[in-house]
Amino acid sequence: MNLPSILLWGFAATIVLTTLTVAAQSLGLTRIDIPFIIGTMFTADRDRAKVIGVILHIINGWLFAIVYALIFGQLHAPSISIGAAIGIVQGIFVVSVLLPMLPGVHPRMVSEARGPEPTRLLEPPGFLAANYGRHTPLVLIVAHGIYGAIIGFFYVLR
Repeated sequence: MNLPSILLWGFAATIVLTTLTVAAQSLGLTRIDIPFIIGTMFTADRDRAKVIGVILHIINGWLFAIVYALIFGQLHAPSISIGAAIGIVQGIFVVSVLLPMLPGVHPRMVSEARGPEPTRLLEPPGFLAANYGRHTPLVLIVAHGIYGAIIGFFYVLR
């Protein structure tokens, strides 16, 4: 595994993924803010949550990039199509498994089983994260596909 290459391109791909989701939010395609959701797991301060969330999202991006590098190493050939395919699978996992189970572990997210409460809680993502907008699943799957494509295209095995 070429650690400098995967750290560089994992960082770049994560920045692109985050930028795409923020742009989609700004364009009204989704209401999801992944760094904010991550950050609010650690602090109730909304401004700090964004900073903490971005830092943790970049770290997550690096960790997943290392997994991509290990897969590419086993296949002996990184490619844009394989990277995009892995990213799409990752995106499908995020919207179908990870986000729906988040209310069970997130201290500031209400579950779908509980009603409104006097404290401000984050809305649960729901099935395929559709509570954040009907385009949210597509936005997240495409963004993760692009993340994988970037790593697959630029990553150099050695």
